[in-house]
Amino acid sequence: MLGLEFPPINEVIRWKDLFASFNKISLIAVLAVVIGCFIFMKAAKYDGKSAPRGIRNLAERIIEFIEENIVMQTIGRDGLGWTPFLTTLFLFIYLCNLPGIIPFLQMPATGRMAIPLFLALVVWFIYNGVGLKHQGPIHYFKGIMFPPGVPKPIYLLLTPIEFVSTFVVRPFSLAIRLFANMLAGHMLLVTFALLSEALFQAKGNPALVPMGILPMFMLLFLTIFEVLVGFLQAYIFTILTAVYIGGAMHPEH
Repeated sequence: MLGLEFPPINEVIRWKDLFASFNKISLIAVLAVVIGCFIFMKAAKYDGKSAPRGIRNLAERIIEFIEENIVMQTIGRDGLGWTPFLTTLFLFIYLCNLPGIIPFLQMPATGRMAIPLFLALVVWFIYNGVGLKHQGPIHYFKGIMFPPGVPKPIYLLLTPIEFVSTFVVRPFSLAIRLFANMLAGHMLLVTFALLSEALFQAKGNPALVPMGILPMFMLLFLTIFEVLVGFLQAYIFTILTAVYIGGAMHPEH
């Protein structure tokens, strides 16, 4: 009735390949890497003779945020060596999330499962490697599947649950949480944008035109909200990564 036609899902979440196996998601991921590298390479040129400003100040604030609000809160002082990795992870995810509200891009790279799943698998290998290094294979697997203080009959139920939770569910929950939240936000933005356009162009029924203001305001609100969601999802993914690494380093915690 309004002439509203939702585009095919493939048009909503994907560009056509720019060239073989390189599409919109690949472009955004490459831009995220380039921007992140530029920030810290530019900040590294600071001579220390004056107060930090500009990009140097931004880089320092990012590092301080990761150290104070993630590393110290989850791993402790002996986890400060993980600051570069966690900073890289946080910044890359956030820069991949942000294009969801940028014109012409209008798609978070994390709204496709490939990037969240790849990052989750990297985290999986890292925290398991840390656990094996700090505890040794026997103590690491024993601590996961046979936690102390549990009645022995309960192990029949608890051991398979802990095994599946740590080695199977954990990486997929990391990936799906990020992917689902970013894709859902993107689909909401597309829906309200199309609804606004359809109402504003409802020439056959002029009374509907003013109603386009409502979905337009909702679109503006969701756009601002997605900035916060993109930050929160990057933060959640990073702090969970730190929690898993801290648990592998300090099983008693």
